[in-house]
Amino acid sequence: MKLVTRFELAKLNENELHALLRYAFNELAKSNSDTHQRRNALASIENIQRELVSRAFSP
Repeated sequence: MKLVTRFELAKLNENELHALLRYAFNELAKSNSDTHQRRNALASIENIQRELVSRAFSP
């Protein structure tokens, strides 16, 4: 999985963000520990969650 940046996430709607979060979680579950794919999945999940939270608290 490639790292998904906050800039890329800003273009997506909430449904797309949730779908991408599911995909990243599944990629994390399939990955081996201490791999590039696992680090990218974890960082992407964090970025997606931050984007969702920022939208929930902005008008």
